[in-house]
Amino acid sequence: MSVPSLVPSLVLASGSRTRAEMLERAGLTATLDKPLVDEEEVKLAGRAEGVSAEAVAETLAELKAQRVTRRHPGALVIGADQMLECDGVWFDKPTDRAAARTQLLALRGKTHQLVSCAVVVRDGARMWHKVDRARLAMRDFSDAFLDDYLDRVGDDVLHSVGAYQLEGLGAQLFQRVEGDFFTILGLPLLPLLGFLRVHGVGKE
Repeated sequence: MSVPSLVPSLVLASGSRTRAEMLERAGLTATLDKPLVDEEEVKLAGRAEGVSAEAVAETLAELKAQRVTRRHPGALVIGADQMLECDGVWFDKPTDRAAARTQLLALRGKTHQLVSCAVVVRDGARMWHKVDRARLAMRDFSDAFLDDYLDRVGDDVLHSVGAYQLEGLGAQLFQRVEGDFFTILGLPLLPLLGFLRVHGVGKE
């Protein structure tokens, strides 16, 4: 007769390649289970109600975790979300190259904020959450540089809310970055790891 493990399983309620790789590189094995969530509806409601970007990120992170938790009894389910805000405007992942170009032109020469939130749920009960914020000053690059950047990154420009990956060629877009690197990638990883260690996931 087998003895059940005392260490809870870990589930990432996301289809994000970047978040999955962050957990994997930190030595954690998580099952990926992408939830069906109408993010645009939540954001539209948030705008109508005048709530903050932090509140929307937290709502979406928990909603994702709650959608998945019922399929994984006893597991620690991580929901996460990221919002980009600049001059009171919220930006979404671009749908194509033209949208990415328009977005980067709107951010050029300005400082924007990235808000990342993680929520952990087990069997429908919210156990923990963390919201963190980073500030990024984009330099006043030329149109020619922007077009060359878009040519070089290709479809990768569509995979992040800011149309850039700071860990790659996207670093060339910036003159100053303030905040935690993992938060910029989309997950407040260090506080999350601390919580998970307390609950037996990862080494003390």
